[in-house]
Amino acid sequence: MGSLSGDSSGALEAVLADVRTRIHRVGPEEAARIQSDGGLLIDTRPSEQRADEGVIPGALAIDRNVLEWRLDPTGPHRHPDAGPPGRELVVFCQEGYASSLAVDGLVRLGVAPVSDLEGGFAAWKASGLPVLPGPRP
Repeated sequence: MGSLSGDSSGALEAVLADVRTRIHRVGPEEAARIQSDGGLLIDTRPSEQRADEGVIPGALAIDRNVLEWRLDPTGPHRHPDAGPPGRELVVFCQEGYASSLAVDGLVRLGVAPVSDLEGGFAAWKASGLPVLPGPRP
C-alpha cells in the first residue's frame, strides 16, 4: 500500500481536519504508556498490511469494516478480548488517517475513553517502539 502523506487536499482533508478537532489523539510514547497501564491498542489495518509491515506486541487486530460492532459498549458482538466498556483504547491504522475517522465513529457510539494514534503504525515503528514480524496468512 502506498503512503498517503504529502500533498493532500479536497473534501476528505476538510473532514479529517474537522474530525480531529473532536477526538483525542496521542503520540506513540503516550500510546505505549496507555498500553502499559492496561489500555488496549486496536490495529485496524488489513491482514496483508500487518503481514508486510509487522505488528505492535499486544495490539488487538480488528478489521476496520467491523470495528464499531466489535467495540460497541452495549452490543452483542463486542470482541471478548476488548475487555469491559470503559477500558482505555487507542486505535491505529498505518498512518493515522482512517483511524481518525474510526475513532470519531466510536465516540459517537459512546466508546470512551478512546484515542487515535497520531501517525499510526508508521509513527510507532519510526519512534523505535517494539514491533514484531506480522503473521503470515
